[in-house]
Amino acid sequence: MNARTTTDVYVVSLEDVGMDDVPAVGGKNASLGELSRSLIRSGVRVPEGFATTASAYRAFVGANGIEPGIRASIEAYRAGSTTLREAGETIRELFLGGEFPPDIAAGIRDYYRGLSERSGQARASVAVRSSATAEDLPDASFAGQQETFLNISGEREVLEACRRCYASLFTDRAISYREIKGFDHLEVALSIGVQRMVRADIGASGVMFSIDTESGFPRSVLISAAWGLGETIVQGTINPDKYQVFKPLLSDPRFAPIIEKTIGAKERKMIYRRGSHARTRTIDTTDRERRSLVLNDSEILTLARWAVAVEEHYGRPMDMEWAKDGSSGELFMVQARPETVQARRSASVFRIYHLRGSGPLLVSGAAIGESIVHGSVCVVRDARDIGQFRDGAILVAQMTDPDWVPIMQRAAGIVTDHGGPTSHAAIVSRELGVPAVVGTGNATSVLDEGTSITLSCAGGEDGSVYDGTLAFDIEEVDLGTLPTTRTSVMVNIASPSAAFQWWRLPAAGVGLARMEFIISNLIRIHPMALVHPERVTHPGDAERMKELTSGRADLQEYFVDALATGVAKIAAPYYPLPVIVRLSDFKSNEYGHLIGGRSFEAAEENPMLGFRGASRYYDKRYREGFALECRALKRVRGKLGFSNVIIMVPFCRTTREADLVINELARNGLVRGEEGLQVYMMCEIPSNVILASEFARRFDGFSIGSNDLTQLVLGVDRDSEQLAGLFDERDEAVKSMIAEVIAKAHAAGIKIGICGQGPSNHPDFAAFLVKEGIDSISLNPDTYLKTVPVIAAAENQE
Repeated sequence: MNARTTTDVYVVSLEDVGMDDVPAVGGKNASLGELSRSLIRSGVRVPEGFATTASAYRAFVGANGIEPGIRASIEAYRAGSTTLREAGETIRELFLGGEFPPDIAAGIRDYYRGLSERSGQARASVAVRSSATAEDLPDASFAGQQETFLNISGEREVLEACRRCYASLFTDRAISYREIKGFDHLEVALSIGVQRMVRADIGASGVMFSIDTESGFPRSVLISAAWGLGETIVQGTINPDKYQVFKPLLSDPRFAPIIEKTIGAKERKMIYRRGSHARTRTIDTTDRERRSLVLNDSEILTLARWAVAVEEHYGRPMDMEWAKDGSSGELFMVQARPETVQARRSASVFRIYHLRGSGPLLVSGAAIGESIVHGSVCVVRDARDIGQFRDGAILVAQMTDPDWVPIMQRAAGIVTDHGGPTSHAAIVSRELGVPAVVGTGNATSVLDEGTSITLSCAGGEDGSVYDGTLAFDIEEVDLGTLPTTRTSVMVNIASPSAAFQWWRLPAAGVGLARMEFIISNLIRIHPMALVHPERVTHPGDAERMKELTSGRADLQEYFVDALATGVAKIAAPYYPLPVIVRLSDFKSNEYGHLIGGRSFEAAEENPMLGFRGASRYYDKRYREGFALECRALKRVRGKLGFSNVIIMVPFCRTTREADLVINELARNGLVRGEEGLQVYMMCEIPSNVILASEFARRFDGFSIGSNDLTQLVLGVDRDSEQLAGLFDERDEAVKSMIAEVIAKAHAAGIKIGICGQGPSNHPDFAAFLVKEGIDSISLNPDTYLKTVPVIAAAENQE
C-alpha cells in the first residue's frame, strides 16, 4: 500500500501495509503489517489478518452524518453544559446506530471469508482491535484507549464488532486523553484490525519490552507472562510471571542469558465464553498453574530474540504483546509499538532520591519510577467513585483501568493491590511520571483513609509504603560533568533488584557483589537444608521450605537457579567489565536464621571470629552447601555467559586454607585460569597483609575489606556500640597495614582494590588510598557521585 491509494481503499491485508501507512491504518495496524512482511525471516510470527482504513472510518462518519453531533457534544462538554460521561454516551450512540456503506461492508465480508477459508473454518474466530491514527506514537501512548473484541466469529458479528470499535474512539477515557494531549477529536480517525485468533485462552499470553521499564537499562528484555488471555496482565488483575533476558549474549548459541525468572501468583485467568453476549470470562487458576512458570527457557529466549529483531528493525525500544496458542504450542507476536517513557529520558542527568527518615513499613510491591513522595491516603474502590478523589492525595485502589486516568494524573502517587510492572496502573504511572507501588496484595485493607504516608520507589525494583511523612533528599547530577580518574572506580552491589538502578553510573565494574544477600533475601533457605531436607527438624521449617520451593522435586536446583540468576542480574549492567562476586560470608548465627538453619548451625560465643568464610567451604559440615554455590557460579559463567564474573574468597586465614579452597573450587569445576576464570581474595585479616607475597602466588587479586581489617588490627568489635568511637579505618595502624599490602601486591604483579565502607564514608580516606597507589576503589552507589570528584582531586595533587 502507498500514499497514492490510501484515499480510495477501504480494506487491506495486513501484509500489504507498513509503517509508511500510519495515516491510513494507525500505528497498531501499521506495525503489525510491518512485522508480518519485514520480520518473517527473523522467525517472528504474526497472526494473519486484514484492516479497515481511515478512509473507511471517515466514509462511515460521513454516510451517517455523525460529525456535527461529535462537534456539538465536545463543545458542550468544554463549555460545562454537559458532563464527560453524557458527551461520550451521546457520541457513541451515533456510531452504534450507524450503518456501514455497502462497499465497505462487502469488503469486510470478503476479507473475513478469505481468512476463514485459509484457516479451514466456515466461521473463523478472530480478534477485532482498534488502531487510532494518533495512537502508539513516541509521544502519545496511554494504555487501552480503544476497545478490543475477542473470539468473534461470523460475518454479522464481525461487522458489529467493527461498529463498536468505531464507537470506542469516543469512550470517556479516550476523550479525556485527547483533551490532555491537545489532539483534535475530528482529526483522529480509526482503523480496525481483524486477525485470526490465537488460542491463548487455553495457552498463555503477555507483554514484552525491549528495555527495562523502570531503570531504562537498554540491554535487557523484560517479559511478563500469564495463563489465558493477556487482558489480565494489562488490567492488573493478576501478578504475572516476570522474566528478564540479557540482549548482548542472545546471539551466541552457547548461552541462555536469562537473568531473572520470578513466578507470579497468577490467581486468575481469562478464557473465552461461547454462546453468550459476553465473549470472555475470568476463572481461578489451578494450584499447579499458580506454582508453575508459564514459559520454559526455550520460549523465553525465542521471545527475547524476537524483541531484539523488532527493536533493531524499528531502531528504538519497543513495547510488544505476545500470545501462545494452547493447541499448537506456537508463539505469536500480536502487537508492537514504541516504548514511550524511558526512550525519552536523558541518559546523562542522574537523579537520586535518598530516604532519610524511618517509619513502620505498611505495604510493599513492585516499584514504578524511582522517586519518593508524601501524601494522604485516598482509597477509591470502584471507578464509579473516582469523583471522590482529592487532588494531590495518594490514590489507593485494587487496580486501575483506562477509566481511572483522569484522577491518576492528579495523584501524588498510586498504590494498588493487584498488578505487575506491565499492568495498566504501571504503564500509565510511568507515562504520567507519577510514582507507584503495584501488586501489594492488601493496600486497600491496610492503608487507612486520610492517613499520611511516604511512598518510596528509590530502592530498585521493590517499592515501599511507610507510615508517616518521612524526610528525603533529591540529588541531581549531570554525569557528563564527572571528572575522569586513573583509579578504577567501581560500585558495591548487594541486591539484584537494585542492580539496574545504577547502570547509568560510569563505573568500572562491581568491586563487591555479596552472595549472602541473594541467599538471605531471595532464597531464604539454608543450603544444607536443601541438600539434606530429612535433617530439618525445627517445627515449621519443612512447611516453609515446601512453600518457597513451589513443590520442586529438585530442591538443590531451586538454590542453584535462584543464585545463578541473581548473580547474573548483578553482572549484566556492567558486562564485559569485571564483577567480583564474594562467596558466602555468613556468620554461624546469620546462617542459623535461614529457614532450616537451626538444624545445621551450632551456637558460637563469637561468630564474628568463628566458623565463617573460607573455613566453611572445605569442611564436611558445609562442603555440600558450598558445592551448590559453585554450581551456580559455573552456570553464571558457562550457561548464562557472564565470563566477566570473578570469584572472591572471604576471610581466608592461612595459606593452607587458601590451597584447600582453591582445590575445592576446582573439584566443583571452577579451575583458576581455565576459560579466563580469576579468583581474588579478601584482604581483611592481619595474616593476609603479613603473608601477602605468599597469598599473591595463589590469587589473581586482592580486595581490602576495611571493616574486618580495622576490627582485627584494633581489636574492636565492629558491632559493639560501646566501642564505636574507637572503630576508625583511618587509624594510623590500619592505614599502615593497607599501605603495606598495596606495596606487596604491586611487587607481586597482582591488582589490589578496596571494597569496604571506608572510601564511601570518608573522603580523606579515599584520598589516602589514591596516594598509596591503589588500583581500584569500590563505592556504595549512592556515594559514587560525590566521591569520584574527591578521587580525581587527590590524583591531581599527586
